[in-house]
Amino acid sequence: MLELYHCVSARSFRALWMLEELGLDYRLHMLPFPPRALAKSYLALNPLGTVPLLTHASTKLTESAAICLYLCELAAPTPLAVALQDPARGAWLNWLFMADATLTFPQTLVLRYTHFEPPERLQPQVASDYARWFLARLRAVEAAVTDHDYLCADRFTAADVAVGYALMLAEHLDLADAWGPATNAYWSRLRERPAFLRSLQVERDAAIAQGVDPTPSPLLRP
Repeated sequence: MLELYHCVSARSFRALWMLEELGLDYRLHMLPFPPRALAKSYLALNPLGTVPLLTHASTKLTESAAICLYLCELAAPTPLAVALQDPARGAWLNWLFMADATLTFPQTLVLRYTHFEPPERLQPQVASDYARWFLARLRAVEAAVTDHDYLCADRFTAADVAVGYALMLAEHLDLADAWGPATNAYWSRLRERPAFLRSLQVERDAAIAQGVDPTPSPLLRP
C-alpha cells in the first residue's frame, strides 16, 4: 500500500494530485502544519519533519518532484509520463524539477518571512525580493503555455501537476494578480481537472476525519 503523509496545501499536494490522476490505491495520513513542531511522533518516520513522505514497501521518498516521477514509473505506461525516446522528454524532466527548485522555493521564503517567523524576525524586503524572483521565473511558464494548453508533449503530464502546485501556492500568497494572461488561462484549465477537484475534497475530508485543521497552511497566518 502506498502511504502519503500530507499537510493541507503543502508541497505534498503534488503527490496527492498524482495519486488521484493515476487512480492508484493509497492511504492518506494528515498532519498539522508544521508537523516538525506539532506532530513530534512523525519525526520517527521522517527526521526532517517535512512533507511529503511517501512510503511504498521499503521505499521512502520525501521530495515531491521525485514522488511524481516514481508514481509515473509505478503506474507505467501512463500519459502523465514522457518516454525516454520522446523528443519532449528533456522538457518534461526540466519542468518537473524546475517546479520545486525554481518556482516553489522562492515562495517558501515569502511565506516564512512574511507570516511564519516571529515579529522580530520578519523580513519584508526578503519576502518582496523573492516574490519578484518567483514572478520573473514564471515568465517561462507564460511563454510555454501561450500557444499550448500544457507545458510539454502536447498533453497534460506530471510536469503540469508539479508546476500547478507552484501556481496554487502563489495564489494563496496573493501573487496571482501579477501573472500573464496565458498563465491565468493555464491555471484555470488545471483547476477544472476532475482529479484536482477530487484531491481538494479528499484532502479536506481526511483532515476533518483525522482531527487536523483543513485551512490551507499558507492561510494559517498570525
